[in-house]
Amino acid sequence: MAKITYIEHNGKSHTVEVKKGLSVMEGAVQNNIPGIDADCGGSMACATCHVYVKEEWFDKINIKSEGEDDMLDQAYEPNKHSRLSCQISVTDDIDGLIVNLPEKQ
Repeated sequence: MAKITYIEHNGKSHTVEVKKGLSVMEGAVQNNIPGIDADCGGSMACATCHVYVKEEWFDKINIKSEGEDDMLDQAYEPNKHSRLSCQISVTDDIDGLIVNLPEKQ
């Protein structure tokens, strides 16, 4: 299990434990975190699980694929710290990960 903190756009924080092997998006959905819509269920066919990952975590999470980068073009206000949470695998290395949620999905 890894502790993941999801920070809503309004600053409200939710820290939950997520099983290793799931995605950060699955952890949000299973714990009813507001702001992660996950319309496509994790098949990387939408951008409704968009999050901003703090720079210090980038070397600890799996690398962004070209397909994910293309899909992020559809996200609300993407930036260099944007990721699809369905594409971030939960591992022991990301215990303590903090992601910020955009204003809308």
